[in-house]
Amino acid sequence: MSLTIRGSAKARDQPSCNGFFCRMVCLPKCIFGGFSRVMGRRNQYQPSELQLQHPQLLHPPVVPEDWAFLVSFEQQYGTTHPFFYACSFMQALKIAEDEHKLMFMYLHSPEHPFTPSFCSRTLSSELVVQFLGANFVCWGAIADRGEGLQMAATLQPASFPFCAVIAPAAGNNIAVLQQMEGPIDPAELVEILQRTMEEQGSAFGTTVRGREEEHMRARIKEEEKIKARAKEQEKLRADRQLREEQDAAYFVALQRDQEKENLRNARAQKPIEASNQTNYQNPRQMHREKQLGKSVGEAQYKETTTHGKDTQILIRFPGGERREHNFSCTDKILSIYRYIDSLGLPGIANYRLISSFPRRVYSFDQMGMTLKDAGLHPRASLFVELL
Repeated sequence: MSLTIRGSAKARDQPSCNGFFCRMVCLPKCIFGGFSRVMGRRNQYQPSELQLQHPQLLHPPVVPEDWAFLVSFEQQYGTTHPFFYACSFMQALKIAEDEHKLMFMYLHSPEHPFTPSFCSRTLSSELVVQFLGANFVCWGAIADRGEGLQMAATLQPASFPFCAVIAPAAGNNIAVLQQMEGPIDPAELVEILQRTMEEQGSAFGTTVRGREEEHMRARIKEEEKIKARAKEQEKLRADRQLREEQDAAYFVALQRDQEKENLRNARAQKPIEASNQTNYQNPRQMHREKQLGKSVGEAQYKETTTHGKDTQILIRFPGGERREHNFSCTDKILSIYRYIDSLGLPGIANYRLISSFPRRVYSFDQMGMTLKDAGLHPRASLFVELL
C-alpha cells in the first residue's frame, strides 16, 4: 500500500505549533459564511449524546443534495462507518469546538481507484469507527461538488482518498494538524490519529478552552458594568427622592410659619419701629454699622425705601421657633440681622446666620452682600447659630 502523509514530510517548510507540524489555511468566504445544509442522519441511526446537546441535528428537512455523501457512501459500502455529520463544514467545526474535540475530515472521490478499498476496509473497520466516534467529530463530503469541492480547492490534495485532522483557529483560518493521502489500513490510520492527538491535540484544546475562558471573562465584565450602572441609577433615584422630601418638608414648615405670623399680626397690630430704633442702638449693632461705614440713618433709609418684598426668608432659632419675613432681593444681609434684633427674643444676642444646604455662613464679612448675590432669592431657610 502507498501512503502519503502530507505535512510530516514538509514540516521543515511549514510553520509549527509547539514544535509540531501545523499549517494554517484561510477558508474561502463561501465556506466561512456557511452553506445552507441540513443536519441529521437517516431514521435508523440513534441520536448520540452530541446530537442531544444540539437539537437542530435531530429532525431536519430532508434535501437529497445535502445527503449526497452519505447516500453515495451507504449505497456502495453499507451503513457501518464513522458518524459523519450531514451539515456544513463550519457547523461541524463549531460542534467540535463545543465538544473540545478535533475534526476528522474525509473528502470522498467515488471514481478514484483507491477509494473502494479505503472505504470498505478502512472506514468500515470497527476499530476506526469506534476510535473516531470516541475522539473526533467527523465530517465528509464529495470532492467534486458543494463544500467538498471548495475544501479540495483550498487544501489541494495530491491524491485520494484524502483525510485531514482539523482544529479551529482565529479569524477565517483553520489549523491542519495532519493530512493523509492515498490508501491506508485501519491500524495505521488509528496510529497516526492517536499520535496527532497526543502531539498537537492538547495544545489546540487549550486554545479552545482559553477562548471560552476569555468569553466568560468578557461576560462577567459586562455583567459587572450592568450592575454598576444599575447601582449608580439607584443612587441617583435615592438622591432625587431625598431632595424632593427635603423640599416638601421645607414648604410645609414655611406654610406653618406663615400661618403663625398671620395669626400673630391679627392679634396685635402694633408698629415695631420703636423696638427697631431701640435695638439699632445697642453696641453690637452700632459696631456693625460703623465697620461697614454706614450710619443707622442710612440703613433705615434704605430699608424703608425698598420697593417690593420679593424674597422670603425662613429663620429658625435654637429653641425651635421659626419666623418668616419678606425682604427685597436688593436688601443686604444686614437687613436680616436687623430684623432678628428687632424681635427682641431672649438669649439671642451674639449669633451668626447659616444656610444648611449647601452649608454657608453669613457673618460680618457678608453683611454688605445683597440677598440676590448671596443666593437667598427668591426664598431661603437660615439657621441662627449662637456664638
